[in-house]
Amino acid sequence: MKKVRVEDAVGMQLCHDITAMFDGFKGAAFKRGHVIREEDIPKLLDYGKQHIFVWEDTAGEIHEEDAARRLAAMVPAAGWQCSEPNEGKIVFTAQERGMFRVNTALLRKINSIGDITITTLPDHYPVEIGARLASMRIVPIVTKEIQIIEAEELCKNTQLMELRPYKSRKVGIIITGSEVYHGRIKDKFEMVLRRKLKAFPSEICGVSICDDDLNMIVSAAREHIAAGADILIFTGGMSVDPDDLTPTAIRQLGAEIITHGLPSQPGNMTLVGYLGGIAILGVPGAAISMPTTTFDVLLPQIFTGDKFTKAELVNLGSGGLCQLCKSCHWPNCSFGRY
Repeated sequence: MKKVRVEDAVGMQLCHDITAMFDGFKGAAFKRGHVIREEDIPKLLDYGKQHIFVWEDTAGEIHEEDAARRLAAMVPAAGWQCSEPNEGKIVFTAQERGMFRVNTALLRKINSIGDITITTLPDHYPVEIGARLASMRIVPIVTKEIQIIEAEELCKNTQLMELRPYKSRKVGIIITGSEVYHGRIKDKFEMVLRRKLKAFPSEICGVSICDDDLNMIVSAAREHIAAGADILIFTGGMSVDPDDLTPTAIRQLGAEIITHGLPSQPGNMTLVGYLGGIAILGVPGAAISMPTTTFDVLLPQIFTGDKFTKAELVNLGSGGLCQLCKSCHWPNCSFGRY
């Protein structure tokens, strides 16, 4: 770039946006490509700009807007849209509901290159339409093109980020407990589960209330599977008491239990398993009384169809402790970042 005194710049083109702040406004007062006029000089001086920069073709350098476009092109994916560069940055916005995923190790490598800055939502973040997902820019107005090329090479065979949409799923609900089965207490789980499942493209294919009887629980689960259930949700009997039979019934079904117990509270005794392609969740009693539990954290990924791994669930430990805020604002908090 060539640096020119504002007073000498009439007729020249800006090669960068000029940001201003006044009367509550913050944004580009003059856009890249604007041709400086005589009447612009007082305003530019008011914005503290005694010099402007005009572009000079220099081998190996790239302008911030072109750099932002190149960075955005590294992550082609469905489900979002990219803005045009504004003040040197491009913003990604969700066009559908789903779970945002980012390769954090790759992100660190790219942000360590030099002038590149990419900022995103956390990994495993459930998003609504219109949510801001990521922003990309370089810090200076120009940078060495080799930095952009290095970032592009890193992304050639690895996805930096993606938005995984929720898929339609049929859900079978099995509520266990002799006290509920015999009518001694009124079940509260079904109402809670129906309300939470409404947030996803779900169809409840059946609700069964079972006694503390292995054969009854297993039989109910098989009926839901026969009805086409993609997800089985078991409630009750999830503690370690000898008469809590639900985990045993899930094993008897032939399911692989990934974990029974998670480093996350509330919802410490949650069970996660799979029977082929059918996801299985065992939900402890905290889901009835608490607005947000581990169940809420796991549901978004369940509805993307992506299977959990043990290592992934162990990562819940850091950030797995809910702060029990008076007004719950999950997922806009630290709880459940894994």
